[in-house]
Order: sequence, then structure tokens, then C-alpha cells
Amino acid sequence: MTTDLKTLYEAATEVAWAGGRRTLAWFNNAAPIEIKGDGSPVTVADRDAETVMRDMIRARFPDHSIVGEEFGEHVGTAPVRWILDPIDGTKTFIRGVPFYGTLIGIEVEGVSQVGVIYIPALNEMVAAATGLGAWHNGRRCHVSSRTLAESLVVSTDETAVRARSAGFTDLAAATEMQRTWADCYGYVMVATGRAEVAIDPVMAIWDTAPLLPIIEEAGGRFTSWAGEATIHGGDSVASNGIVHDQALTLLNGR
Repeated sequence: MTTDLKTLYEAATEVAWAGGRRTLAWFNNAAPIEIKGDGSPVTVADRDAETVMRDMIRARFPDHSIVGEEFGEHVGTAPVRWILDPIDGTKTFIRGVPFYGTLIGIEVEGVSQVGVIYIPALNEMVAAATGLGAWHNGRRCHVSSRTLAESLVVSTDETAVRARSAGFTDLAAATEMQRTWADCYGYVMVATGRAEVAIDPVMAIWDTAPLLPIIEEAGGRFTSWAGEATIHGGDSVASNGIVHDQALTLLNGR
């Protein structure tokens, strides 16, 4: 049984890289598209990449649990669970936009402690483990020190954010820039100091799994809209920490 975080961190970066590189075989190459029961699209690239990732994990850690967006959950005997999203931003991927990513989060005894975001088309990776720091393409990365008035706010779908939050108008007015360079890339930008706030109103566990350790190890904060530091909140706000409470207050209309 392996629960050593450095070992898990190194393995997770290898698995994310392999899964992400597999998606490039289909990127801008007319990958066949299906519509799942929830109305969201899935491609052969999603399934190919998750298969590659699962096979690697099972070969090295046969007692670990695995849950992924495309193939459900395999329950192991060890207190370690890998959470996989082979393509975060499938709609982005289908459009040929390079901001989609391959995500891995690892829970140890129910606590999210390892996270990896790999952006295959840009060959950028941000990875972190509790106590080991956050790293961007092999270099230590940190959130910015900008104030709210200086902040760049990113979201995957600003229309969806505004539909849930009347307060987003006030948040936008209080910040310098607002853009929709997002899916997981928005969180890469926060972790590397290029954006100050990333917001999503609807998130599944495979979307959030890597974000908590990455953002916290980069020196920022990651919470639900309710302000709880969790990957199970169903929504998310990441920030440089300095602006977090202000952003939540405005977003929630308080």
C-alpha cells in the first residue's frame, strides 16, 4: 500500500501527462462525438485517455480506488482514491481551443492531498501535494499579491455565473478585468499568479479534485461559494487569498 505523498505526486504527474498526450491524437482531428444522458458531450478522446490513465494506476497501485468521469468507480482496499477527468472542457476540446486539460486529484483517507492539471495543447502542467508546494512545468509557482481592484476574474461561462449570482455585476465592477479563459486553465492562471479569482457555479468532483491542493500549495484559497475549503461543494471559487473574502461577499450578494 502506497500513501507516501511524494510517490503519489510523481506518479500522478506521469499519469496526467500520458493521458493528456493521448488526447492530442484526436485534438483538431474530428474526434467522434456522442451525447451522454446528462446532455453533455463525450468523445473517443475522453474515453481513450481515461483508459490509459486507469491502466497505469492499476498496474502500479492495484489496491487503490479510482473514480473517473467516463467509467465510474472502482473501489480498492487502500485508503487512497484517484479522481480522474481525462478532458476537462470537452466542449472547448471539440472547438479546437487549447485551454482544455487532463485532471487528477488524489484523496488519502478522504482528504484531497495531490493535484495535477495538465494542459496538453500548451504543454503546461501545474502539480502540487500537501507540504510539497505547487509547481508549474518544474518551477515553484505562487499566486499573485494583487488587490481586488487590480484583479483579473476568470470564469468558464460568465452567463452561467450571472444566472446564479446577481452579485457578479458588483464583483466585476470592483475588479480590473473579467475574462472567460477558463475551464481548468483559469485555475492554472490563479496558481501561477496570472489571474486573481476563478469562479464556477457548477462543478463535479472530477473538476474540483486537483484544485484544492494546487491553489493552497500556491499560497491561495480554494472554497465552495459558501466559503468551505472542500472539493465536494458542487461549485468553486479560487483566489490569491488576499481577495477571497471580498470576492465571496460580492458574489453572494452580501
